[in-house]
Amino acid sequence: MAGLRLGPLLRYVDGSSATVWVETSRPCAAEVRCAGGARHTARTFQVAGHHYALVAVTGLAPGTSTPYEVFLDGARVWPPPEAPHRFPPSAIRTPGRDGEIRVAFGSCRWAAPPADEKDPVGPDALDTLAARIAARPAGERPDVLLLLGDQVYADETSDATRRWLAERRDPRRPPGSQVADYEEYTRLYYESWLDPDVRWLLSTVPTCMIFDDHDVVDDWNTSAAWLAGMRATGWWRERLLSGLMSYWVYQHLGNLSPDELAADPLYAAVRRTPDGTDVLRAFAAQADADPASVRWSYRRDFGRVRVLMVDSRAARVLDEQNRAMLDPGEAAWLREQALSGRGTFDHLLIGTSLPWLLPPLMHDAEAWSAALCRGEKGARWARLGEKLRQAADLEHWAAFPDSFAALAELLAEAGTGPGAPATVAVLSGDVHHAYIAEPSWPGGGPDARVVQLTCSPVHNSIPLSLRLMFRSGWGGPARVLGRWLTRHARAARPPIDWRKTAGPWFGNQLMTLTLRGRSARLRLEQARGERGEGRGAALRTVAETDLA
Repeated sequence: MAGLRLGPLLRYVDGSSATVWVETSRPCAAEVRCAGGARHTARTFQVAGHHYALVAVTGLAPGTSTPYEVFLDGARVWPPPEAPHRFPPSAIRTPGRDGEIRVAFGSCRWAAPPADEKDPVGPDALDTLAARIAARPAGERPDVLLLLGDQVYADETSDATRRWLAERRDPRRPPGSQVADYEEYTRLYYESWLDPDVRWLLSTVPTCMIFDDHDVVDDWNTSAAWLAGMRATGWWRERLLSGLMSYWVYQHLGNLSPDELAADPLYAAVRRTPDGTDVLRAFAAQADADPASVRWSYRRDFGRVRVLMVDSRAARVLDEQNRAMLDPGEAAWLREQALSGRGTFDHLLIGTSLPWLLPPLMHDAEAWSAALCRGEKGARWARLGEKLRQAADLEHWAAFPDSFAALAELLAEAGTGPGAPATVAVLSGDVHHAYIAEPSWPGGGPDARVVQLTCSPVHNSIPLSLRLMFRSGWGGPARVLGRWLTRHARAARPPIDWRKTAGPWFGNQLMTLTLRGRSARLRLEQARGERGEGRGAALRTVAETDLA
């Protein structure tokens, strides 16, 4: 009899359809049965001995909530018989055509430890969000949850995972206590998504996901020199291919609509074969050899809200004389999606794991390093710049100056003229704190309000030294030092200025945008332990502001 190993995850949802992802213990027919009697079925496919299905649910009505159950070969597996009574039935909630849309987002989540162990980094924001929704099923909840990277940490494993790895292979050999192959990646997803609260949350709140560096390795694709060093190791190729394969299965597939899945040749090829491992591995190898041949970015529309989730890791061009955050094809795709159909959406949200606007000192340090590495001060300075770039993680948008400027130009164009949205927001994570920053353009800005909204971590930590740096990096002295660095390296000044308008906030946290018509309200909530024995944790609002 087939069992449910992981899931269900409610992934894509629009006004009339949805997809539900599951991992099962053996080949079977996975079925989603909706209240009212509708049944939707998909056969599992196999990758590396694991079995998965993505069930397309169609015929839904806009603005409705439809409870569902999951059956494998006719036997009900979700909700499980032993499911805690505090979890209501999982349901598919479709957005209305013109109604209010709530978009929650964050990034960087270490798996929470078992409930009987002390959490060294404090309450998990996703756990606390699940508890709040479960306690008030008819209350407010996100219409979609954007997870902006580092859903798993391939290079920072838990004590339990390290013990499991040590039983499987010799941890004294590279990559040591980091994951090495596809099977070990599956362990990370089990550890993260089998958390009972998170499992229920992901079964009832739709999610959009994109990777960041730790989904593969810290500072993935920093530079050509970094990549050459990784390729010289004996373990990197298997790690990268396994990371891309597992990302495609566990995260990317669910980002696609039923129509996109039906037209996807890779998805069809994997499902056609008894075991899709070789097909998927060949795809990952092609993505490694020619990153521009694969597009991980995607677009989602929720009523009059457009969401563009942008790959700012695998799509990079690393040649020092042509460095770009996005390859030409990816940049053209982003431009087309941001500008096409203007007037049909009131808010444009661009999800990129890495912040576009950083504290000015950090920005200038990254631009300084990029100029040095490009050879502006000669070979000796170029070598120093590369060492500093890798040591200090100088690899955000600021480290790709042409891409930074191109994004500034695109945001201004998207937000100007007839049909311009009310807001253009860049949503990011990565830096383990939260803040709001706003750009200004010389000679006047766009008609839309443009903001950088940064929110992380969901469940992680940040050392005191970095807290101090992030706080001081916005100040006057930091700006003076930053300008000196850019003059020293002959780096061009950015085409815009910007300032922090709120923050920084430190803690496990989520931001939520509530969008209705042309209005936008932002709320930041942190997961905090409640005082009193056995009272658990809750999300507490620490900031709220109108953006439009």
